[in-house]
Amino acid sequence: MKITSRDRRSTHRVSLRTPLRVKIWKSEEPERRVESVNLSQTGVFFATDSPIREGETVEILLRMPEELTDEPPTEWRCTGHVVRVGWLDSAQGTLGVGVQFDCYEVARTEMNPMAMSTGPGQRNLLMRKANRLAVLRPGQSSF
Repeated sequence: MKITSRDRRSTHRVSLRTPLRVKIWKSEEPERRVESVNLSQTGVFFATDSPIREGETVEILLRMPEELTDEPPTEWRCTGHVVRVGWLDSAQGTLGVGVQFDCYEVARTEMNPMAMSTGPGQRNLLMRKANRLAVLRPGQSSF
């Protein structure tokens, strides 16, 4: 039985256009400004005209919307790997790129650890400890 990408999704994905800054790790390519096609707490799908290959590691900067976190929008710096690349518009040379987040940081001025959830739709954000940001992997507990 073939498992579709929809079957593998573990978090809610929203069709949402939001600005992204994407940089391929260990590459001379400059950072690219693109726009998401859809987004979740564990990954993003975006359109680009830049060459990018499946398996590459990327860093993505974005403002995570309230629709996904049930909290005010926050700045996320995500590191992930490209899991899918395909043509969105071959005539214009536009690729669709799917990235699964491996880890991320959330920039906050204040954080209430009690606001974190451990149930379905878990908000694995981060806690402020000794004035530094803790990096969490999707699905990782903060405690």
